[in-house]
Amino acid sequence: MKRSILYIMTIAAVCFSSMNQKLSPENTFETNIEKLADSIKVNDIVVKNLFKYQILAHQNNTFDAEMITKKVYQPHKKLWDSCYGSIFGDENAGKFNNAEGMIEWNKTLYPKNKILFEERAQSLLNINLNKVLKTNLKKFSQLVPYQPKATISILYSPLTGIGFGGCNADQFALELNYENTDPEYMIEKGLPHELNHLVYEKFRTQDAHKNSALSQTIDEGFACYFTWVFFEGKIQKYEAVENMSKKDWEWFLKNEKKIFVNTKKFFDDESGNNPLLRNDKLKLFPDAPKTLNYWLGFRIVQKYVDKHGADSWKDIYQLNSKEVLEKSGYEEFINSL
Repeated sequence: MKRSILYIMTIAAVCFSSMNQKLSPENTFETNIEKLADSIKVNDIVVKNLFKYQILAHQNNTFDAEMITKKVYQPHKKLWDSCYGSIFGDENAGKFNNAEGMIEWNKTLYPKNKILFEERAQSLLNINLNKVLKTNLKKFSQLVPYQPKATISILYSPLTGIGFGGCNADQFALELNYENTDPEYMIEKGLPHELNHLVYEKFRTQDAHKNSALSQTIDEGFACYFTWVFFEGKIQKYEAVENMSKKDWEWFLKNEKKIFVNTKKFFDDESGNNPLLRNDKLKLFPDAPKTLNYWLGFRIVQKYVDKHGADSWKDIYQLNSKEVLEKSGYEEFINSL
């Protein structure tokens, strides 16, 4: 009898242990989210994982409003108050520029979008977000001639439109729920791109034609080229330009002369509303698979480096956009096609 009781108890213990092992994965996601650092800081650049608490505020089928205030709103108040509050207009400012508004939409946004939000967050856990951020920020600081001061928050927003960007260096956001966001790509390859904008911006603002279409083209193209340099050529050039495919890249090469000849007349335009910058709307090249100015800027910078040497990309920080174009020899190259 005692043996039977002991046997039953042993079986029960094994079953209970087995059940625990089967149940434990259900808690793995939130456990791993908790392990994420609240922020990663290298020199004067800090990345805040606000999305961490937008998820954890909903643990155990409850909603922790205080967590939203203390861990989501207050840590990057300038971003919510000034950037989001102004970008989405007066009618939406109340969602962002006060604790009550932030609490209200955070109460329902995550539960309504749980599958998407957890999928996006899991993709960051899969790449070891803490490690990738530290590694990329340290490497960035070693490459560039000037250390920008910046605050970037990774978050979910009820109204999206920033994607990865912001109003100024201390009001940057990566919206995980932005429709076209690939979180893994944005953290690994988008982060060097955006940070290079902040470095180049310091020098670019001295250019009298900083608002021209050519200046914006060189700015975007340089950020893409820097991303390729950052990864030491271990990614394809086309991956560094908006993560385009080889097929996309070949389309641009095939149409390279036509693109330059037909967009050159817009280089001095400062309206921002021209086919070089807004081909998606103005359809100068309706079949273009990606953004014209990103690719064209990359090619101009690439030709500059081909002409002046492997490390000459560093020169571009000190050059205005017209100097980059002239010294690249790109127009001569186009005329030879």
